[in-house]
Amino acid sequence: MPNTTSPPVLHAEGLTKRYGRRTALSDVTLSVPPGRIIGLVGPNGAGKSTLLHLACGLVEPTSGSLTVLGSRPAADAAHLARVGFVAQDTPVYGSFTVAEHLRLGARLNPAWDRGLAERRIAQVGLNPDQKAGRLSGGQRAQLALTIAAAKRPELLIFDEPAAALDPLARSGFLRNLMEFVTELGAGAVLSSHLLDDIERVCDHLIVLSGSRVQVAGDVRDLLATHHRVTAPPGELERLPSGVETIRVEHHGRASVAVVRGDTGPPPLPRPAEPVSLEELVLSYMTRAAAEGPR
Repeated sequence: MPNTTSPPVLHAEGLTKRYGRRTALSDVTLSVPPGRIIGLVGPNGAGKSTLLHLACGLVEPTSGSLTVLGSRPAADAAHLARVGFVAQDTPVYGSFTVAEHLRLGARLNPAWDRGLAERRIAQVGLNPDQKAGRLSGGQRAQLALTIAAAKRPELLIFDEPAAALDPLARSGFLRNLMEFVTELGAGAVLSSHLLDDIERVCDHLIVLSGSRVQVAGDVRDLLATHHRVTAPPGELERLPSGVETIRVEHHGRASVAVVRGDTGPPPLPRPAEPVSLEELVLSYMTRAAAEGPR
């Protein structure tokens, strides 16, 4: 069971980041409890990479605040060691061999777990003498994942690391990600536009769209409080108090709405059906796109 006395994995209040005139994140407020594997989803340009770069201390917020594991991101060397980061292009040094990457990791990280690194490299079939520039995309992703995990961090952060991988390599990467999380007892944040991946490994969801958080929470709770309702259009305009309409689609004489009632199944004149995680995510993204920038 997660230790509920631990600080939130991520805690943001009014977090905003601008690059010149462009707003990448706007007034983000959220708090993620410890012990979660967080799925961060949203369209391109939603601010996902910006949020992760803020969490790693690679950029500073324009305003607002963000803490990671209870401290300011990259506050000191000790905090840096608590977070492992795998960027979108799973960066490795092409002229270095696999073994040289592990030796570099050992020099840079005081808590480096040599046994874990060497065991995982062997398990995924990487040749220690092979240069990283000659590895396949899936092999480079496995090397980057191993380096991040061998730091023995408390939080692993992944910025769409499997986006360019073929289905087999992506499946292997996600399987190893889950094994590392279990072995280390770590939390994780996985940014991805592949909802199947999010559904497979994540138990907490953050939907970013239009530079804002549209919805966030444990996946189980979100699925329990969102429903699909099919009814004549007039009925959907008279929903009970406490029921929020997220998205409505009209199909001839019937309309289909995704609604939210935070106390569970809402008291509706028509039967309410469960929604899939994909339907939930797309509903919030569609609403955000229709509303436009705020």
